[in-house]
Amino acid sequence: MDGSPLIIETLALKKVYGSGDSQVNALDGIDIKISAGEFVAIMGPSGSGKSTLLNILACMDRPTDGQYILAGEDVSGYSRKELAFIRGRQLGFVFQSYNLLPRLTALDNVMLPMMYQRENRVHADQRREIAMEVLASVGLTDRAHHLPNQLSGGQQQRVAIARALINHPLLILADEPTGNLDTRSSHEIMDLLHTLHASGRTIVMVTHEPDIAHYTERIILIRDGRLASDQKNGRPALAGARSRVEMEGRAE
Repeated sequence: MDGSPLIIETLALKKVYGSGDSQVNALDGIDIKISAGEFVAIMGPSGSGKSTLLNILACMDRPTDGQYILAGEDVSGYSRKELAFIRGRQLGFVFQSYNLLPRLTALDNVMLPMMYQRENRVHADQRREIAMEVLASVGLTDRAHHLPNQLSGGQQQRVAIARALINHPLLILADEPTGNLDTRSSHEIMDLLHTLHASGRTIVMVTHEPDIAHYTERIILIRDGRLASDQKNGRPALAGARSRVEMEGRAE
């Protein structure tokens, strides 16, 4: 977004696995910039390097070479402990498999990141109040005390999104967030992410589904570990997706 500060900048980013004849260049000199408030999809065929790139952006892995600058801070050489601190303080995660703890209610799952927060810790009653507000923002107030196995896939993903939001992250990273959902639930989740983006959130999402990628305003294509294309998405994504859902509903 023009004039907005950079949240993500990578410079000649490389990731190499193995050595010698078994060496694999998972990333081979990736240069990207993502500004505050953008909603970006990362796409690519299986083995293209998109998941490796997401893991580095998520501070779950480190590059072999090059730089990863997160909100002006070069985190490329940070230790695993330092990266874990960055993840807890600045990043929110949404996974394909939801990653909810099965023995905790929706409310307790949402509260978890606050319990592990080192700074600005809040009292248990305040945590519950904040978590209920976030659950309300994703339309799940009436499911707060349900266990994950008592929720649909779409509802579980809404809980996961609420959990990602609870610590007011600088950046939301979503890894195939609709991969386990049916078509209707997928578009509902994407409508929710689109609404979060409209409120000012910065979201980076990996997906292999073109119709899901079209919810975003920009699509980055990775192929063979390299940047194949980086294009603005000109479609009115939310309106188009909603019309598809309405058409599917009428057809059922």
